[in-house]
Amino acid sequence: MFDEIRNKVALNAYITVSKDQARVQAEKADPKRDARLTSVAIAVKDNISTAGIRTTCGSKLLEDYVPTYDAGVVSQIVDEGAIVVGKTNMDEFGMGSSTEFSAFGPTRNPYDESRVPGGSSGGSAAAVAAGIADVALGSDTGGSIRCPASFCGLVGLKPTYGLVSRFGLVAYGNSLEQIGPITKTVRETALLLDCITQKDPRDATSVGKGKAQYIEELDADIDGIRIGIPSDFFGPGTDGRVTKSVWKTIHALEEEGALVEETQVKSLKYSLPAYYIIAMSEASSNLARFDGLRYGLQDKKGARDWSSLFIRDRSDGFGSEVKRRIIMGTFALSAGYIDEFYLKAQRVRTIIRSEFEKLFKRFDALIGPTMPTLPFKVGEKTSDPLAMYMTDIDTVPANMAGLPAISVPCGSADSLPIGLQIMAPPFREDIIFKIGSMVEKISSWRSS
Repeated sequence: MFDEIRNKVALNAYITVSKDQARVQAEKADPKRDARLTSVAIAVKDNISTAGIRTTCGSKLLEDYVPTYDAGVVSQIVDEGAIVVGKTNMDEFGMGSSTEFSAFGPTRNPYDESRVPGGSSGGSAAAVAAGIADVALGSDTGGSIRCPASFCGLVGLKPTYGLVSRFGLVAYGNSLEQIGPITKTVRETALLLDCITQKDPRDATSVGKGKAQYIEELDADIDGIRIGIPSDFFGPGTDGRVTKSVWKTIHALEEEGALVEETQVKSLKYSLPAYYIIAMSEASSNLARFDGLRYGLQDKKGARDWSSLFIRDRSDGFGSEVKRRIIMGTFALSAGYIDEFYLKAQRVRTIIRSEFEKLFKRFDALIGPTMPTLPFKVGEKTSDPLAMYMTDIDTVPANMAGLPAISVPCGSADSLPIGLQIMAPPFREDIIFKIGSMVEKISSWRSS
């Protein structure tokens, strides 16, 4: 595995390769033990804490930070026999949709190295797609698992908020973010999720389901299952090739017995602006801890006082996109504007959640494109933040409502993969896997 990683260094999928730690984990593995991930090589996104392995969040500010503890999910996968082979590249602190905003350089898409792999968990997706990890863990604040899964021809799941422990995750949006699997197949995703759903008393948001058995749902038929197709997911800016591929798959699901009906989510047009106000506000609050004293560069040379140290370390340590979001979030929370921006966005979030609750009384699941476009060129959108933010238009609603959502490959265009997104009611990942498994069977795309 490590020779393969070295051979594919041009992808820049890893920030840190943990060869020594992996060897120790492999030596400790007991082949006689009934563990579900024995000897599985797993890549971990670099904002998930790993004891003794550098965890940078893709930022210069944490370039030398080595945690003393494992995140809840890392403890769970290691207990199941998995071997952590390295920490994957990401948009700095998870703020991006292309893995170009990393202090360690951009990651490349294995299917076309001139294109992005998606973000912010692009390193995790690139590693799995390139065969330099068996499976991976990512985190998803507004599509950061599903976007790279779609762009790299993989399966990526954002679980229901609270299903998976967030302990040890360096989150930028606490109320939005979840850890989840990125794999080559729906079966692997179901297995990995099975292994990370234990309740964690260290995370107040963790509800836990114990050791679930999602794999049992994979071979169930979908006859009579009710699927809604929100027309809002096929809005302006959606590539015609994406629309064609997704609808082809939807019609194939109908032939398998699914009951398909077009519908609308009227509040969906407000989800993206409301999401960015909430996410940036939470980023402003969360990243305040990186002050050059407790966390961060801590370069005190030439600093006259705390204020000058604070300004210099954050100016030098944060990248441009992180600074942009902190500034915008601080403004949204400031006196005189918090009611107009942050609180209004939270009210919109409640409306969105309420509308999804009503829809799920009529439908078992909702389907649409994961991403509105094919993978774009490296550098194509970096100078236009709004164009970059618009790529999240189909993924952020699931985070706003706390819903589970998966991206499954459903086709391709110009040899580039296209992902289909399936959303379900809270804690109904079983429905997602049932439909996702069928999509996988009838899809014209196969990950190599």
